[in-house]
Amino acid sequence: MQNTPMSKLPKCPACGSEFVYNDGSLYICPECVHEWSKDAEAERDDDVHVIKDAYGNALRDGDTVSIIKDLKVKGSSSVVKVGTKVKYIRLVEGDHDIDCKIAGVGAMKLKSAFVKKN
Repeated sequence: MQNTPMSKLPKCPACGSEFVYNDGSLYICPECVHEWSKDAEAERDDDVHVIKDAYGNALRDGDTVSIIKDLKVKGSSSVVKVGTKVKYIRLVEGDHDIDCKIAGVGAMKLKSAFVKKN
């Protein structure tokens, strides 16, 4: 059996235990007795959530995007106009998946469906 340092082993996906060990091609959790293959762990790492703009282009942190629809600012009478460029976006989890600062408006959260990557 090949010894791997515990810090290199993943946490158990079922219970979150750190006491996982490997047995051949399987990872085993001694606390909840969950077993999973090393191949499944590699697939889980590849299954990263990709956020795309309105045209299907993948977005990344730091990208510059343009607004494709007039957006009302909640709690204000101002509007973010079509074509407004937003620099240095930050991607986050949730319904509004872009955090950014818009000149003249301030910090905002946007939906990726209303932006186009430049």
